[in-house]
Amino acid sequence: MNPWILVSCVVGATVLSDLLQSFEMKRHGEIEDLSPGGIGRVLVALARKKFLVLAVFFMAISFFSFMTLVSVADLSFAVPATALSMAVETILARVVLKEHIDKWRWAGAALVAAGVLLLAA
Repeated sequence: MNPWILVSCVVGATVLSDLLQSFEMKRHGEIEDLSPGGIGRVLVALARKKFLVLAVFFMAISFFSFMTLVSVADLSFAVPATALSMAVETILARVVLKEHIDKWRWAGAALVAAGVLLLAA
């Protein structure tokens, strides 16, 4: 199997998982009751959140795609290539989640993207 297809699966699933997690956790809000009972109630409430459950599903896809990638490509290729998810997440955090991204984070995302382009060459 083509390693770049697996990289796309890992990056896509990771980005979807992280976006869904962030969206659902922002909707849930801050956890204030840190007692054992309070944490139990929060876990039950979070297990009912459809986007969070979907995020776990995409996390599993990302994990198994990465395991497959590592079995067909060198680790020195797999880890840097899948770091592209950081650059994609930065863009989507700004566009979808309306988060403020400072210039240093944009610069870091650009450097990661440039590094992945070097791998592709």
